[in-house]
Amino acid sequence: MTEQRGDVAGAVAVLRSAVLAEVKRIFVGSDSTVELLLVALLAEGHVLIEGVPGLAKTTLAKALADALGVSFKRIQFTPDLLPADITGSYIFDVPSQSFVLRRGPIFAHVVLADEVNRASGKTQSALLEAMQERQVTLEGNVSELDRPFMVIATENPIDMEGVYPLPEAERDRFLLCVRLTYPAALHEVDMLKRHQVDPGRARAVANGEAITAAIGRRSGARARRRRNSTLRHAPRSGDAGGARGSARGVAAGGAGCGEGGQGACGAGGTRVCNGRRCQGAHCSALESSDAARG
Repeated sequence: MTEQRGDVAGAVAVLRSAVLAEVKRIFVGSDSTVELLLVALLAEGHVLIEGVPGLAKTTLAKALADALGVSFKRIQFTPDLLPADITGSYIFDVPSQSFVLRRGPIFAHVVLADEVNRASGKTQSALLEAMQERQVTLEGNVSELDRPFMVIATENPIDMEGVYPLPEAERDRFLLCVRLTYPAALHEVDMLKRHQVDPGRARAVANGEAITAAIGRRSGARARRRRNSTLRHAPRSGDAGGARGSARGVAAGGAGCGEGGQGACGAGGTRVCNGRRCQGAHCSALESSDAARG
């Protein structure tokens, strides 16, 4: 168990170091922001980024996807955006004389929902099934999304003019809410040094298969830890509830004595049923048999 946990931690540490080094070539900011996005990805969660315009939220999401070696799609949410613009729809194909599915931008590994609160609640709801079930249902047909899958949504917490608040059901889909602020003085100096220098795109240091495997190993290790923890605590809960009892407090047929509840004999020989001293016939008979046995 310890070796397996060490292998998972080692693989995650290698992935973190490689991705962080590559993203920092493109994105100037705190390392913790990139690490939080990686945490959400490995936990199969989604992230809501709050910050004023100009803080490189889109640059961060795109650089992360490029470094991970996965597909990336950006959706600019506007008041006139429709759900079909996100999920896609069936269109009539003239050559084949049939309806074919034209997939929307939701079919990507990393989806950036830019200014998500500028679209109506109806449009925002197109994200709910994809974020929770990792699938899209169109015309009764279910299409599975590729793994890994993560939605990175952004919103401006200051500008409240013409926006739609996120429903609670949608906020619940986000594992983390990251608040970006203006960069520190050290980062501003770094930005000035990089001014008019094109860093290009982030190089891929991983791929979708490797990330999916890391997620699987982490999920397996977590399931084993949860199972072992449950097994360790199960006897304790049994002791707390019934270890102090005695078989003498239960009738032969399995039903307890007292007023229709389970009966047990408490510590010191005091028989208790439903929290009170038992006066039932079964316990009286047991007392008589105990006296005769003594």
